[in-house]
Amino acid sequence: MSMRTVLFAAVAVSMALVSGCSNSGMSKMGLDLTQQAIAAAEASGYRHAAEGDGEVLHVYTWSDYISPDVLSSFEKALGVKVVVDTFDSNEAMYANLQAGGKSYDIIMPSSYQIVTMVREGMIDKLDHARLPNIRRNFDAAFAAQILDPSFEYSVPYAVTYTGFAYAKDKIPEGANVESWSILGNEALKGHITLLDDMREVIGAGLMYLGCSVNSRNPAEIEAAVEQILKWRSNVSKFDAESYKVEVADGAIWLGHGYSTDMIQIIVGDDAKGLPPRADIGFALPREGFSIAFDEMVVASGSQRKDLAYAFINYMYDGEVAAANMGYICGPMPVAPGLASLDDDYRSLIVLDDGQLRNGQVLRSFDGDPEVQDMYHRAWDLIKTME
Repeated sequence: MSMRTVLFAAVAVSMALVSGCSNSGMSKMGLDLTQQAIAAAEASGYRHAAEGDGEVLHVYTWSDYISPDVLSSFEKALGVKVVVDTFDSNEAMYANLQAGGKSYDIIMPSSYQIVTMVREGMIDKLDHARLPNIRRNFDAAFAAQILDPSFEYSVPYAVTYTGFAYAKDKIPEGANVESWSILGNEALKGHITLLDDMREVIGAGLMYLGCSVNSRNPAEIEAAVEQILKWRSNVSKFDAESYKVEVADGAIWLGHGYSTDMIQIIVGDDAKGLPPRADIGFALPREGFSIAFDEMVVASGSQRKDLAYAFINYMYDGEVAAANMGYICGPMPVAPGLASLDDDYRSLIVLDDGQLRNGQVLRSFDGDPEVQDMYHRAWDLIKTME
């Protein structure tokens, strides 16, 4: 078992007992961050109104991705309400926005989706003068993992690494959870899920074959599809949400998924009475794993842009970021927040340079419709084949 597997499994369980994720006690329920919210809001140019004036901030993000303490403190400090809706893939989020769904103020897409959203006029260019915490607190160590270091339209929120969550007692002897090849293991047939995400799944096939996760080569895409279709007979379903629960309850033995999701399960959740799970591990494939930063953007149709700026600036306060990282079980690029974490917990959620060498940052294909069409055709073929 390599250090990558140890980091996301054994260390996760033992360190959770000391410092853990929110979902396991690091973020203490009822934590008061109201003063940080007021300071961040005022620095952004927002002047909070009297409590009860009915102001609402609408946020569209991934599930379990903002600490309840962080949200409640913001609401209490400014006398507003934050309504959070969730999506389970960038494709689903984008399709909903294209269809003219609900109007949002802040959206949290992955970096590679943002170029398309800019082109479609879905998001605003940012006014950096209203976000002083960003330039002050951004941790430059994460610069290589983001696509736009100028933050023209987006602010990095948190990074996730995609690999395998697995039930340790269900993995056959000799099977390697640190290789994409495990997807073809017959002993796991019917107990594997793949993410319901075009880029992640096609990327898995590409990386297994030694290609870039961002390949634009038709022959490489075709070969990746062929490989995925070989694995397809072992896969029970494509799923980007329930896999984390199904691995925990034993219905799924190997789940293709995100580091933040699975570390939450591994370390448990004190508030929900869920203990740490030493029987579940998380591994990153040695052939390569995807790196995706989710970012905060201001929707062009936002009705409360002043409140949106206040919230984004608030998320980059060091104490707020530390509390939030305790909940989401993933790193935010906020230097004072990271510095304040327990050393063991920080080493649990932040990969070192050696581990990052196998990671590949997902990039946008916007501006190249032929490549986009090629990926969509490949995805349609993968999803329709039984």
